[in-house]
Amino acid sequence: MKIVIAPDSFKDSLSAEGVASAIAAGLAQVLPQAQLVKCPMADGGEGTMDAIIAACAGELRTLEVRGPLGEAVRAGWGWLAESRTAIIEMAQASGIQLLAPAQRDACRTSTYGTGQLIGAALDAGARRIILAIGGSATNDAGSGMLRALGLELFDAQDQPLAEGGLALAQLARIDASALDPRLAEVQLEVAADVDNPLCGSNGASAIFGPQKGASPEQVRLLDQALGHFADHSARLLGNDVRDLPGCGAAGGMGFAAKAFMQASFRPGIEVVAELAGLDAAVQGADLVITGEGRFDAQTLRGKTPFGVARIARRHGVPVVVIAGTLGEGYEQLYAHGIEAAFALTSGPMSLEQACAQAAPLLQARAGDIARLWRCALKTQD
Repeated sequence: MKIVIAPDSFKDSLSAEGVASAIAAGLAQVLPQAQLVKCPMADGGEGTMDAIIAACAGELRTLEVRGPLGEAVRAGWGWLAESRTAIIEMAQASGIQLLAPAQRDACRTSTYGTGQLIGAALDAGARRIILAIGGSATNDAGSGMLRALGLELFDAQDQPLAEGGLALAQLARIDASALDPRLAEVQLEVAADVDNPLCGSNGASAIFGPQKGASPEQVRLLDQALGHFADHSARLLGNDVRDLPGCGAAGGMGFAAKAFMQASFRPGIEVVAELAGLDAAVQGADLVITGEGRFDAQTLRGKTPFGVARIARRHGVPVVVIAGTLGEGYEQLYAHGIEAAFALTSGPMSLEQACAQAAPLLQARAGDIARLWRCALKTQD
């Protein structure tokens, strides 16, 4: 019997590797003869770098960079030496988890640190960069990232602009003469599951600004500022990409990557699954177990269990989900290759308790699933 274990991380609790190991331990207790194949997954958000490093035996490198508000942050990035591929997770340098709720300021936060990580990857000789852009604290249209790579932005007095999205309203001139020329030689793939445009009612500021600390009035001003930056960028580049799907991702980081770096966009789960060899692992499997912290209707928007189920369905392999919680609409996933879903806890428990006990709870639920699976096999016999 072959069982593939391909979960996402459980936020604030366990990495995808940790989740996979706990599930494997629970299965092994009941099905000791089973072949257990661990494939830690991610969908472009937090944990993507760790999942790819674990799946590909990559190297974790670190660099001190500027955080969202300019503070020093020790950020990690992944390196796959054989393919000269860098894995950069935006949340490491510019993530919302780096700021307390009271510190979140969509008007001032900057992606400069993410640009520093890209620069480190270029220095290492990267030929391919995978940029995972989930979990950002920023709304600066990627301007900070571009400035870290040599782009210069000036106001009407020919003074450098302040960092952050709101300052883009004062933009009068862009100088791209010092933009790192190596960007033209590297393949940049943006891993994201967001298809919003840069501006408008469905744009970066309107949809994601409030969770990053923006008031309704600040959302309006930020939307105008990002549009102003897009106007200047279009005149400089001769091409306006602001309305393309994904350009509003991560506060407009998608826009900067597409406009200035000719990035391609791919669902994060597809990128991770490809690097981890999930398709090959699922071939010949009897069961796939996946999971995430919250399993609900939003999972349909390209999150890990949905992506794993699509791959497993192609091979006719059933999929079971173990989740921290089962949210509203999770039953919709039953039409997309998920056979059953189980919540982590077995009784009343606070979120803090569940996070602290995630590993033994996962092991217990996996053991329950294994017993049920063993029972089904006996019935078939």
